[in-house]
Amino acid sequence: MDQILGQVLRNAVWERLDMLADLATRADAQSLVSVAQSELPRLTEGWRAMLTAHEPDERGDCPTCSTRWHRCKAPCSVWQVAHEHLVAGGLAPQQDLRRPSRRKPKVPAQTRGTTPGETTGRHALIPQVANH
Repeated sequence: MDQILGQVLRNAVWERLDMLADLATRADAQSLVSVAQSELPRLTEGWRAMLTAHEPDERGDCPTCSTRWHRCKAPCSVWQVAHEHLVAGGLAPQQDLRRPSRRKPKVPAQTRGTTPGETTGRHALIPQVANH
């Protein structure tokens, strides 16, 4: 059950990021202002929470990325990605805002099955009913 819940959570986050990236490239100016006012504070708080969890400890290790057998020196990959996208990325040429997908491609609703392995779409766990 944890694996299914984790997949649903990941899908929801990826869908939200896709939606925000689409808005950033297609929305009119008034919509962009509205989205920026509501979403930027949420995104910055999310980044702050994630980066706080990856702050180096007194030995200079990332407590989140380190294990008992392998210590991860700061800056860990989370801090490196944060710097790349939040600081250095502003200097780089613009590129597609969406990250290359590692997810399975979405299956159109008409062809979705109700197999136990179904993990795509917003309601992956709810069997799809064919619309006639």
